[in-house]
Amino acid sequence: MTHDPDILCIGSVLWDVIGRAPVHMRQGSDVPGRITRLPGGVAMNIAMTLARFGLRPGLLTAIGQDPAGHELITACRELGMVTDYVYRSQDLPTDQYMAVEGANGLIAAIADAHSLEAAGDKILHPLVNGILGSASDPYEGFIALDGNLTQRLLENIAQSPLFARADLRVAPASPGKATRLMPFLTHDRAVLYVNLEEAGLLCQTTFETSADAASGLLARGARRALVTDGGESASDASADGVITQKPPSVLVTRVTGAGDTFMAAHIAAEVSGSDRNTSLSRALHAAATYVSGGNAQ
Repeated sequence: MTHDPDILCIGSVLWDVIGRAPVHMRQGSDVPGRITRLPGGVAMNIAMTLARFGLRPGLLTAIGQDPAGHELITACRELGMVTDYVYRSQDLPTDQYMAVEGANGLIAAIADAHSLEAAGDKILHPLVNGILGSASDPYEGFIALDGNLTQRLLENIAQSPLFARADLRVAPASPGKATRLMPFLTHDRAVLYVNLEEAGLLCQTTFETSADAASGLLARGARRALVTDGGESASDASADGVITQKPPSVLVTRVTGAGDTFMAAHIAAEVSGSDRNTSLSRALHAAATYVSGGNAQ
């Protein structure tokens, strides 16, 4: 291969079609705004932020051989991603995500990740055939894993020797897919990145604060958990204790991808050797910059 990645991003890489309006919206609203089409998906959002922090992320995903797929691969390369390992299907279309956002946040969204789900474990072949690793010599670096994979594949990954030496960073794609991460709740190499609602779903309860949620995940067996609560707080819980910080106050202009930006910025900080407090602070500032319309760096 021509490039060696600094980190692997496994999951959804697709086209984001986002409609944004500067006013509050409700069901049935019909208002003027802007519609954009950009590379997206949880794995892609994480990879883009990692690249902005100077890392070379390698993508393990499924992208079609259709025109949308060729265009997406080109965009990924131009954004600094290693695409050598992407599974390119001839008979599966490139996935896409559609969302509507108003001044009051996300109104509705539909994720069409059926091709990624249909590809299944084919996207993991570079970790099997010796290109990036094998069962006898597993990959040892950082891996960012997202919950857009099927429940069965996530369960297999949690038990697979292919990931026995990896530093696994795991996030759900949405609250609706949070319970797919159950196999990683007691995983001895996984770090969970969730929001307050997703933490409650994993623990089958509700939490008032990010600190309570992070502690609750540890009580359920998590090795380490980072929990965000929008503009209220974020907490990092591990055996060394719980630390909580408040994010900077900013004017919110977008929300889709904010959690992915937080996760990627936190990983990048830890890759560079930052301590827990510094890493959490950098992640919160990157997410705040992102939601206010800037690029996290």
